[in-house]
Parts: sequence; C-alpha cells; structure tokens
Amino acid sequence: MELKKIKLPFSINKPVLALGSHAKNTICFAKDNFAYLSPVHPDLSNLRNFLNFEKDVKYFLKRHPKIIASDLHPEYQSTKYVQNLQLTMLSSLQLIQHHHAHIASCMIEYGLKNQKVIGVSFDGTGLGSDNTLWGAEFLLCDYKNFKRCAYLKEIPLLGQDMAILEPWRLTAIWLYFIYKEKFLNLDINFVKGLNKNKWRVLKNMYLAGVNSPSASSMGRLFDAVASLVLAKHRINFEAELVRELEKIATGYRHFDFAQCPPAKCPDPVEGLQATGYNFKIIKNKDAYIIDPLPMFKEIILDLESKKPKEKIAYCFHLTVARMINKTCLALRKETKINKIVLSGGVFQNNLLLHLSLGLLYKEDFKVFMHKNLSCNDSSISLGQAVIAGARSN
Repeated sequence: MELKKIKLPFSINKPVLALGSHAKNTICFAKDNFAYLSPVHPDLSNLRNFLNFEKDVKYFLKRHPKIIASDLHPEYQSTKYVQNLQLTMLSSLQLIQHHHAHIASCMIEYGLKNQKVIGVSFDGTGLGSDNTLWGAEFLLCDYKNFKRCAYLKEIPLLGQDMAILEPWRLTAIWLYFIYKEKFLNLDINFVKGLNKNKWRVLKNMYLAGVNSPSASSMGRLFDAVASLVLAKHRINFEAELVRELEKIATGYRHFDFAQCPPAKCPDPVEGLQATGYNFKIIKNKDAYIIDPLPMFKEIILDLESKKPKEKIAYCFHLTVARMINKTCLALRKETKINKIVLSGGVFQNNLLLHLSLGLLYKEDFKVFMHKNLSCNDSSISLGQAVIAGARSN
C-alpha cells in the first residue's frame, strides 16, 4: 500500500486511526508529528472497495492506535465498521463531525496551529451535531472545537437519496416555497417537462412529513439550479448537471484557470453586465441563515424573458460567491477573525472557487484552500485524525 506522508504542525501524543467517510474514503493513521493517508476507496457500498478498506484498516491496526475516529453518520460503512471494532479493541472511539473534519484537513495542509478560523464547508450532505443533514456550513473553529455560525436555508429532500438522482425534486420544492401550486403555471421549459402527477405525490409526502428529511446543502442548491436552468430532470452520474452548468457559465466569463492562479483572480464583474442575484441573510439567535428564495425569483424572470442560459449560470455562480463573501464579512465583524478556510466537494467547481477568491481577496481576507489534497471526502480521514489527536493531547 502506497501511503501519503503529511507533516503535522503539532505532535499527536496518542496514535489515532481515522476511518474516513463513506464515499471517496481514505484511512489515516496519525502519530507524533506525521499523518499517513491511504489510497482512496471510491465507494464503501461496493464489495471490492469495502474489502480493500478492511485490508487497509487491518494494516494500520498493527500499529496499535489508542484512539479510533470516524464520522458521526451511523449509516456510513466506515462508522458501522468501527462500531464493530469497539467490541474487541481497547482503543477509545471519537465520532467527528463531517464538516469540521473538512476544515481541519485544509488547515493541516498549511501547517496552521490550533487557532480560530472561519471555515466554509460546502458539499452534498453530512450529518450535523444536531442530528440533521448539513452541507452549506460556516464554522468558527480550531482543531478541537467548532461552532456552526451560518448556513443555507434548509429544504426537504423529497425521497431522500432519490432527490440526488432526480434533482427536479429539489427545484420543485424551492419553487413551491415561493409560488405554492402556481409554480406549475410558469412558462418555462423546466415546468413544461415536469411530471405533475409525480410532483403532487411527492408534495403530499412532504406535507405528511414522510421520507423528506431537511437538509442545508450547497451541493443540493447547485443541483436544483442546474435542473431549473438546463430543464433536465435526472442525472446519469454524480454532479452531471452541475458540471454542465459550470461549463456554460465559464464560457460566458471566459475564465482561463491555467492563466489565473487563485491569488490573482480577476474582478468577477469587471467588464460584464452581471452582478449576481439577490438573496437574504437573516440573523437568528444562534446563527445567520442564507435565504436564496429571492435568487430563484430572479432566475425565473430571466428564464421567462429568454435571457441566455450562459449568463444565468454565471450569475448564479457569482451569487453563491457573494453569499460566501457577505457572510464572511458579517462573521469577521463579529469575531475579528480574518482567516478563511474553504473545503468540501463543492469547491471542486473551479469557477465558484475563483469567483469566491476574487471577492474575498478584495476584502483583504487571508484565504486557505486545498493545494495538494482534494477538497472532497478523500481528505476527511486526515481531518478526523488531527481533531481526535488534538482533543486527546
């Protein structure tokens, strides 16, 4: 097994074995000043992947970890596996919140000490510490602790995982929140291709509180907007419509990412008649909630008036970048923290990353994003290991 060796900015006194996420899984062993990362096991639902995962876990167990760390989600195969291990092992178990692990993994890449940062963790979904689904998180955190200080407005995932395979379900519920049943009368291609009988069944399921868990998820927001703008209702592979949306948006702005290193991002609106769409940031007693409903209204108006899809797609990406920037400005004002850490699979979107960096650098934030490791779940185990290690020191 070929391991990736990573130097840590502090020493871990008790050896830690972290078992990572469910998809894009890696295993991490951390001891003293180094962490060792396994190859990727793409999907632990696949038997061959799981057997390779199990083989690699047994390899690391020979190093006698004192702490075993895994994800909070009880249905991840990695978490189920570690729960079974606890029956025969003397090691202690730590369950680590998914998005905290994302941010910690990026902090490690830059050798950051145990200092407070504003972590922006965007992905599909991960289980939150309140037992709901998270995926669009602003965390005030260090290696040991975190506080959820802002997030995207939650929506129900109609049919749970089917909402990922059929992203029209996500679009429909956003439009239902705005227009109620009248959204079915909108003169746009998305609605014309909708199975209205199926929608009514799903709506009744939601109203009855059946099979419709709420989620705050930036990945699912991208799915919903991509389905709306492209008028496509199903996907054949992960992030299919989102990648298509990014492609046409990039064509509108003509970004050359190879010639545009992150530290020299151009002004996202320079020379363009594009400022993004409106959204709200609402402060409740515990956190800021980002409400994209005004954005959906304006996208509908643009679709009805036959605006180019390329421009709509670009304005959406710019809107999400502005959500990040405006929320970070509010949190900096409250906390005086100027370090921003970006992680999570949504930041594999090069356009979103560059637009976000362009706005954040303009406000003199110090920004950290993955450079050698991926921002997706393959870095989760590293984050789990250093969080568990820091807490035990």
